[in-house]
Formats: sequence, structure tokens, C-alpha cells
Amino acid sequence: MSQPAAEKRVIVYDTTLRDGMQGEGMSLSAEEKVRVAHALDRLGVDLIEAGFPASNPKEEELFALLADERFEHAEIAAFGMTRRRDTRASDDPALRLLAECFAPVCTLVGKTWKLHLEKVTQVDPHENLRMISESVAFLVEQGKRVIYDAEHFFDAWGDDSDYALRCLRAAVEAGAECVTLCDTNGATLPPAVAAATARVVAELGEHVTVGIHTHDDAGCGVANSLVAVEAGARLVQGTINGYGERCGNANLTTIIPNLQLKMGFACVEADKLARLTEIAHLIDEICNVTPNPNQPYVGKNAFAHKGGMHIAGVSRDARTFEHIDPALVGADRRLLVSELAGKGTIKARADESGIEIDEDAAARVIARVKELEHRGYHFEAADGSLDLLILKETGRYEPLFRLESWRVISEKRADGRVETEATIKLWVDGERYVRTAEGNGPVNALDRALRAAIGERYPHLRDIELVNFKVRILDETKGTGAVTRVLIDASDGVDTWGAIGVSENIIEASWEALVDSLEAGMLPSRREHTRARAVADARR
Repeated sequence: MSQPAAEKRVIVYDTTLRDGMQGEGMSLSAEEKVRVAHALDRLGVDLIEAGFPASNPKEEELFALLADERFEHAEIAAFGMTRRRDTRASDDPALRLLAECFAPVCTLVGKTWKLHLEKVTQVDPHENLRMISESVAFLVEQGKRVIYDAEHFFDAWGDDSDYALRCLRAAVEAGAECVTLCDTNGATLPPAVAAATARVVAELGEHVTVGIHTHDDAGCGVANSLVAVEAGARLVQGTINGYGERCGNANLTTIIPNLQLKMGFACVEADKLARLTEIAHLIDEICNVTPNPNQPYVGKNAFAHKGGMHIAGVSRDARTFEHIDPALVGADRRLLVSELAGKGTIKARADESGIEIDEDAAARVIARVKELEHRGYHFEAADGSLDLLILKETGRYEPLFRLESWRVISEKRADGRVETEATIKLWVDGERYVRTAEGNGPVNALDRALRAAIGERYPHLRDIELVNFKVRILDETKGTGAVTRVLIDASDGVDTWGAIGVSENIIEASWEALVDSLEAGMLPSRREHTRARAVADARR
């Protein structure tokens, strides 16, 4: 495949560590921020905005750590503001910190909108132009490459486009290598962004790179970034997974594949784009954020198919219901099974799991799924339990053990302590096992007792951990006598699967889901898939 021409190259500028951290509930340690930076580097991001040097002890520690780190591709950008009013740039403490830090690139934000000059900085328009010019010139003299972020640019453009352009020219003439047009309030719509960006590119594009920085307050953050690039912008700022203040920043995990796969712009190398889903989820994990399952490209549901007609079409030719090959962004296709499914869905799922199934068995599985879902089961969220159900209907199911009984005792004492103990009696290959274990609750105690009983027989169980546990009451009108649905997610460190249990007794529902989660993890097809994924990850 031929490489895009130079004019089709877009610089990817990530501001997750600075702007993304302004989102509610976002907080990372300095060490965690370094992990995020390395993840972004593996994705092929060009510039990583690390934040304000020494604005607080955590940022001071971060810049000290980053100074000793080595990145394969990315460069670190330090962020700051234009000089204070009535202060020389060389005497401004914040600008001096930027000049002295190790980062080769400095991004300066400055005012563009006269409303802010009047209400916030309280300087006249001419002084604001000097603040921009002198600040950029000072950092350039100190050997820094400078990106100028024109704050509230599109609001300023609507108010006084001539003055907005003068602010950009002040930065360009002082030596900035890029001027970024910021939709700071996230209120501008794509036609206005496209028109303003095209005008700026026409006026300044021969002398400087034009960038775009948008927010998602009107739901147009990604769209505004794309139309800006179409209009000539060649640097795009955003955050991974769209983190950021209020409704978030423009989402790079959507922007990058759209630019590269849909619009023909070069952003990152193809093999790095294939890491997009993995890295998006890794950064969610580091930030302690639950991944958005409906996020384009990288969400769990991005390539999930449930309707029978859709699954039949994808099975014949994936292009019928998928806009790209999921592998291009490192995603997996998921075939969801529910009471709406047909035989084709079951056969496709069985094939995906390496299970041979004929028409009659597929019909039996469908009938059983419909029966169980009517009782409260939900196989769409329990692929591990579904695989076991398919095996049972095809006659290939082999249980790990035969249960004789289990018993759970919970005791709350006068001192407030709660003690839980589980005893399990079961048979494996004609041999009886009785094990007792304590836990911090019934499920934990049962899990420990079960592993104690069969762990030596099945060493792979040591690799399987329960990573999520969810309980839902299905009929609230029955109060404490209602049917309970328990969903357990398990993982062996490479693959993750779901299991389900339904019962009026919450411990029985939990036991059913627990056993399914372990048995599904022991299936040969899943273990082979895990080994293959581990080998592939090691080669990377």
C-alpha cells in the first residue's frame, strides 16, 4: 500500500494527562501518568501534553520522572500560559519554568475572545497581542518549539474574526510552529468550524501548521475535528476515550481511525492502530474508569451482532453489517445470543468457540435459550455459560466434578465481626473430596473451598480469577423472595468471559455462576485461544 502524501499527514497531539484529568473523578499519581504516557507512545501518538511543570508537587514529580524516560516515538509537550499582564516574559516565573524544563515542545494558551479580555484578564486588545507575541518569542529564543493554543477561538471568530486572526498572526510572527484553534466551550457546530478553519488555513497555512482542539458539549467534538482536518488543519488535539471537563474532549480513539481508515490521512502506523482497543482499555483501567461498551471502534459492542439477519449476513460476508474489519483497530467481533436468535446465530457462536454442531442440536439450543431467558437468564452477557449450554445440547459436556452437597454458614458476632465458612462435598473420577474454607462472604468461601477440592486435579484453575460480580433482582414486587440473577466475569489474564446463575436463593445463583465461570475457563478451545493470544502479545 502506498504511503499518503506529506500533505495527508496529521500530527496526533494527546492531552489526556492535562485536559483529560479535568474530568470529574479523574486523578492519577505521577507513576500512573508515566504508564499512560508509555501506552500513548506504543499507539504512535506524536505529542503528549504532560501538564504544567511544577504547578503542584505531583506535576513536579511527573516532569522529574518523564525527564528520565525514553519514548520510541512520542515527544513530551509542557503546557503553560502567556505572560502575566504588566510583566516581562523573561521575568514571568511560569514561562521561566517552561524554558528550563526538559520538554522540547511548549504549548502556550492565550486569550482570543474580547469577552475574556474584558471579564477575565482585564487587558486591552493591544496588550493581549503583546502578551502572545512576547511569550512565544521568549520560549523560541530559549530553544523551544512552540504551539500556540488560541483559547475560545471560534467564539472570538464569531465576535470579531479580524482580531482573532491578529492573535494568530502575533504567535506566528513570533515563531510558533503551530497555531491551534480551540473550541473551548464545545458549542460550535461543524459548518462554522469548517468555514473558520478554511479561512485561517488560507491566511496562514503557508507559514504555520494549523491545529484543532475541540470539546464535546454539543456532541460534535469528533465531527468538528474531522471537518477541521478536511479544511486544512494538520494537528489534532484530543484525549483517549474522550476524557475531559464537562462532556469531555474530542475522542482520539474515534478520531484516529476515522482519519486514517475513512479519510485517507496518515496518523499512526497500521500495526500501532491495531493496538487501539487494547490501549484504550488499558488507559481506562489505569484511570479506574469503566470502559464505555458503546464507544465507536473500541467499545465492547462496537462489533457486536445480535439480530439473526445481521449475524447471518456477517457470517457470509462481514462487510454486510461491519463498516471496517475489527482487526484493524484490535477489536473482536461478538455474536450475541438471546431469545431473538436463530439457528444461524447458534451455529456461528459454536464455530467461533470451536464446537461442532448440527441443525438439530442448534434448534435444541435455541429452544433451551428461549426457555431459560424466560426464567431470567441473560446469555448475551454470559458467553461462558452459553458455550457450556451448547456443549450440553450436543452431548459433549464434561463436568469438572459431580456435586454431592455444599453448605454455607455465616455468623455475626457481638463484636461486629462476620465469619463465613463453606463446606463442599464432591466427586471426581470416583474419588470423594470434602473441603472447608473460610471467606469474606459466601461466594468467596465457596470459591476457596471448591478450588481446594479440585485445584490439584485442574492446575489451570490457578490462572482463573473472578474479576466482576453483579447481582440483579428480577421481580422487585416480591421483595426478599424475588428471583435473583448473578453475573460473574472471570479472566485468565488474557481472555475474559461471563457466567450466569438464576435462583430465588442468591447463594444458589452465585454457586451456579461460579461453577460455570470455572468450567468455561477450562474449555480446551478457550485455553488454546488464551495460549495463542499470549504468544501474539509476547511477539509484540
